[in-house]
Amino acid sequence: MNNFIFENSTKIYFGKGCVKEYLASALARHGNTVMLAYGGGSIKKNGIYYEIVDILKNAGKIVVEFSGIMSNPTYAKVLEGAELAKKENVDFILGVGGGSVMDCCKAISMAAVYEGDIWEDFWARPGIFDFEPAPIGFIVTAAGTGSEMNGGAVITNEKMNIKTGRDYPRCNAEFAMMDPVYTYSVPKAQMVSGSFDILSHIMETYFSVCDEENVSDDISEALMRGVIRDLRAALKDPEDYNVRSNLMWEATMAENRIIKLGKKCDFQCHQMEHQLGAYTDCNHGMGLAVLHPVYYRHIYKEGHAKFKRFAVNVWGISPQGKSDEELALAGVEALEDFIKEIGLPLTLRELGITDKTDLREIAESCNLSPGSYKKMSHEEIYQIFKESF
Repeated sequence: MNNFIFENSTKIYFGKGCVKEYLASALARHGNTVMLAYGGGSIKKNGIYYEIVDILKNAGKIVVEFSGIMSNPTYAKVLEGAELAKKENVDFILGVGGGSVMDCCKAISMAAVYEGDIWEDFWARPGIFDFEPAPIGFIVTAAGTGSEMNGGAVITNEKMNIKTGRDYPRCNAEFAMMDPVYTYSVPKAQMVSGSFDILSHIMETYFSVCDEENVSDDISEALMRGVIRDLRAALKDPEDYNVRSNLMWEATMAENRIIKLGKKCDFQCHQMEHQLGAYTDCNHGMGLAVLHPVYYRHIYKEGHAKFKRFAVNVWGISPQGKSDEELALAGVEALEDFIKEIGLPLTLRELGITDKTDLREIAESCNLSPGSYKKMSHEEIYQIFKESF
């Protein structure tokens, strides 16, 4: 394995009833003013909001609400939250929701204390993080991004049509509370797309050097098999606690940096989907489902050893009677069949993207990942978009 340094400062409270049991004590050492950040209001419909507000008020906290965080959080929304946090002298930011809420809160925690432009200094390019952000904690209500246990945040600059993610360890949440029951009310389509995002995160790490036998890849294979198994089971019974708890922890394990140790990581597919999202606001997990099989058909020859292993160890495909190329492609075909099985789209048209969308412009805006098995070009990304259309 390659050299690495590992750090993760987030404390996880996991399991049924963990919010009721631990939230008040987790906030005890902080000041009285808590900014409660959330999305479009689904937590009010399912009752999670009222449960949390009661806990906060009984603990003597003053609640400052910040709602309306969208599925692809914008830089404008980050600045809105930072302004509110400054105005109300917020002592702690508590994000309740999925990845979008968590990502937005991380960026707010920086912007609330930083005097400069955090987009220019930390998202347009990697920045030097030499200050303490406002403290944050999360209550997770949807499994997918794994944002609860890392410092990563994906933000869209809507004026520039750029969607960029950065991971700053200082933005790790102080704690994350994960009650699988809170995920029961997530709509089926969101559950499926979020679960595919989990699988995508693992694949983006797995399909990269190093390719020698290593612990990170071994864990990744087990996680991929688990996501496939658990998503199938969740589709049959959305309130199977064991299955939903597995998916929730698989999401965290995919992005808490453990499987990235010693790996270069790819994330070219994420770069492509991010820019599609920046231009069209398409669903992230669905966009990844469309792009992954097409992208992998472009790179499997350069990474055929890993794709063969993927076919055998993840999908259980027998290598008997197959050439190396046939076996490698069989794994990609199995992935595409699974995408069909779980009801995700296979074309950009199904995402609402039309002939009027300038796919070449979007391709030209994509970052090129140094971790890809194949050295990509903007022209080849454009070809992938056309083949996905």
